[in-house]
Amino acid sequence: MTHKAIDCLVNVHFGEAESQPTWMLKVRDDYFKGPESMFAPVDLGELLEEMDEQGVQKAILMDSLVKPSTTARKFIAAQPDRFALAMGGVNLLRPVQPLRELSAVVNDLPVAYAMVGPSFWGDGQYPPSDAVYYPLYAKCAELDLPLCVNTGIPGPPIPGEVQHPMHLDRICVRFPELRLCMIHGADPWWDVAIRLLIKYSNLRLMTSAWSPKRLPENLLHYMRTRGQNKVIYASDWPVLKMRRVVPEALALDLPATVLDNYLYNNAQEFFFGGQEER
Repeated sequence: MTHKAIDCLVNVHFGEAESQPTWMLKVRDDYFKGPESMFAPVDLGELLEEMDEQGVQKAILMDSLVKPSTTARKFIAAQPDRFALAMGGVNLLRPVQPLRELSAVVNDLPVAYAMVGPSFWGDGQYPPSDAVYYPLYAKCAELDLPLCVNTGIPGPPIPGEVQHPMHLDRICVRFPELRLCMIHGADPWWDVAIRLLIKYSNLRLMTSAWSPKRLPENLLHYMRTRGQNKVIYASDWPVLKMRRVVPEALALDLPATVLDNYLYNNAQEFFFGGQEER
């Protein structure tokens, strides 16, 4: 195998819930046309087998301060060199205690980034430019912890305007120390996202939940030219399986160096400080 990858968004917590909310079922059934098994419990051995098969050296597992994932924590304990965490669940309306908890988790566990989805909390009322986010931005900058923010119209039937990437423009100005990443692409505002990536050195974009063969040509052109260190691969497994998206990424019309950056180097630099895994 000549390539290696870091999968920067993997969900192993789905199978912990007895049932899924209606909007999650609609995402599976109406948006991704996924199988019933999408929300099944995850076997560590099977996940590692798929990772090894596709050259995935490390996976970042979704976790939450509100309901910590027992599966993600178990996988971290079993294979600390293969997994890291992405922490969500910060209550932005009452932020002091949750941010203390975030600091404690970062001290105790390998956390690659914090995350927030503007459409998915507060009934979609608060764009990322709202002051309720500022304590989170300041804390992540203080911890030197990257922050990932959902951008683009979301799949579920929930408000999407708050995920317009232009909301991040003012944040990049006011928090230049904050390592910030747009996740789940930026559809239909790809051109705005690319312009922001050109403008701000602390901003990245992750293509989680996007089939690589569906990525727009303007993004691929940017990756080949000015954005060779700006775009990061992720699957959103098991919504999109590694066995599907890694081969699709390898088939993209990208130079070998750009492909290596997309699959591995950009994530290694941005989320793990450029340090190679042991």
